[in-house]
Amino acid sequence: MFNHVMIGSNHIEQSKRFYDAVLGVLGAGEPMLNKAPSGHTRLFYRHEGSTFCISEPINGEQATCANGGTIGFKCTSVEQVKKFHDTAVEFGGQSIEDPPGLREGALGALHLAYVRDPDGNKLCAIYRPK
Repeated sequence: MFNHVMIGSNHIEQSKRFYDAVLGVLGAGEPMLNKAPSGHTRLFYRHEGSTFCISEPINGEQATCANGGTIGFKCTSVEQVKKFHDTAVEFGGQSIEDPPGLREGALGALHLAYVRDPDGNKLCAIYRPK
């Protein structure tokens, strides 16, 4: 369904350090760096047919995070959920909501961890047991 997700950042180098580490947990490699003719910098992390992008705002305004928005990253194990969370916190993210762990609900059993990146974007690491 999705081709890519793009978020804004006010501190592109800090975002790169954070996402290099956190997305590295999922197997994503070094991002492609793009300098637009306008001078703003964008990073494109490609992994398994999807792209996660970070951009300095093109309009010159401050980047802001979405109130109510969450970006979910699919994990392959309970351990990967925990490592995603711990790596995010180690690289300047903030743990939010309940601690990483199993949640039972209408959608079945889910292993979840929620963090905010250094710019305030809400991220979720999710593993659905089979």
